Amino acid sequence: MTEETTAPEAAAPNDVDPEAIARALQAVLEEKEKELAAMKDQALRALAETENTRRRSERELADMSKYAVTGFARDLVSVLENLQRALDNIPEDLIAAQPAVGSLYTGVEMTLKELLGVFARQGIQRIDPMGEKFDHNLHQAVAQIESPDAEAGTVVQVLQAGYTIHDRLLRPAMVGVAAAASADKKVDTSA
Repeated sequence: MTEETTAPEAAAPNDVDPEAIARALQAVLEEKEKELAAMKDQALRALAETENTRRRSERELADMSKYAVTGFARDLVSVLENLQRALDNIPEDLIAAQPAVGSLYTGVEMTLKELLGVFARQGIQRIDPMGEKFDHNLHQAVAQIESPDAEAGTVVQVLQAGYTIHDRLLRPAMVGVAAAASADKKVDTSA
């Protein structure tokens, strides 16, 4: 009896289909290849995200250093304009008649030129849009002025110059814009 029980057990390994084993191994191999492809995709995405984060950080750092003086520059713009107004309001005859006033004028003028040089080195530029088309990105319209000589939407008066630092607006130019000329100015008196 012991021979009968061992005979079927010995025959079992011979009954295994080699094609079934090959199909099972092929299925396992395909599953592992899919897992590998998914892992590669995850690794590539993580690498791309890391590179994007590095670039964004570099750009933010560059912008931060480039525009760090924006608040300070905005405050200095009014100082620059006050120096210019001081020079504009000293009468020429007073400069010539009194040497002390002439020296003061020269000192303020030199200070103004030095400040303009600093502005230029820091990328601060004046916006003087007289005669240009109104641009809401750079100008702030404070009045509409009828002007038969100017096209509607053209800056015909600059009340306060604007300033930019590199490519960003520090202060918009306050302007008067030409209004469309009305053909008839009729007043309704029938009321």
